Amino acid sequence: MRPFGELEADIMRVVWASEEPLNIQGITDVLNGEGRQLAYTTVMTVTERLRTKGWLERFKQSRSYRYSALRSAEDYAAGLMEQALDSSADRAGALLRFAGRLGVAEAAALREALDALPATDEASDPGVADQGPGARPGAER
Repeated sequence: MRPFGELEADIMRVVWASEEPLNIQGITDVLNGEGRQLAYTTVMTVTERLRTKGWLERFKQSRSYRYSALRSAEDYAAGLMEQALDSSADRAGALLRFAGRLGVAEAAALREALDALPATDEASDPGVADQGPGARPGAER
C-alpha cells in the first residue's frame, strides 16, 4: 500500500470529516478555504484517482457526482502500520519499539484493543502454542 500524496491525504481528510457525500466543488471549497489555491480540475483528477484506487465511491446526484469514503482513516493508518511492520526483519522488535513510544493513554487503548481480540486457535498458530495459553504471536514472555 502506497501512502497518500499530500493532496490525496487532504482530499481524504475532507471526505472523512464530512457527514454527507461531497461533490468536487464542495471538496475544492473546503480545501481552498484552508488557504490553498487549487483548481477544480486538479481536485477532480485526484479525487477520481482515489476512486480508481478503491478509497472513494461516487454516485450521481442531479448533474454532478458525490463522493464518500469506502474505507476509514483507521483502515488507512492500519495499512501503513502493517506495511512498516512488513519492512522489518524483526516484527516483534518493531512492535516493542513502537509500543515503547506510546503515551500512557495510547498504551492503555492498545492494551484494551488487544484484550478485545478473539482468542487465537493455538493448533493453527504454532508460535502461540509454544508460548503457552493465551499468548499472542510475537509476545515476549
